[in-house]
Amino acid sequence: MTPRGKYFEEYEVGAKMITRARTITEADLVNFAGLTGDYNPMHTDAEYAKSTLMGQRVAHGLLTLSYAVGQAYQLGFMERTILAFRSLEMKFSLPVYIGDTIHAELEVLEKKEAKRLGGGTVIMEMKVINQEGKVVQKGTLTVLVAAKPDGE
Repeated sequence: MTPRGKYFEEYEVGAKMITRARTITEADLVNFAGLTGDYNPMHTDAEYAKSTLMGQRVAHGLLTLSYAVGQAYQLGFMERTILAFRSLEMKFSLPVYIGDTIHAELEVLEKKEAKRLGGGTVIMEMKVINQEGKVVQKGTLTVLVAAKPDGE
């Protein structure tokens, strides 16, 4: 049997999911900078970063967000049932430093049926939380989810 995620009909408004945690490393920053070309010295230059408001290097906001989305995927609810990633709106509230440990918390806010697209949209609040329980990023994630096939 092939593992699968949740179909549109199986999502319930108010349902919550919490991911595993992951520690941000220096290698993460270096690899992300190389992958994206974002060599902003706030992320890559320890001496420069000492002289800034943050006082040290910070993880790229999109690196942190990318890990949160990956952590959410690992929960399995998107496996083979997500048809499209529709939108993402996030606010970056606090810095994430090398050595911080983050996890994501998701809550289903809304469902909208879209039969012509083969399912419906699911809007989830996503919070990225550090090891101190502080929300470092918060926003909404909208995905298009497949409808349950006839006979299932």
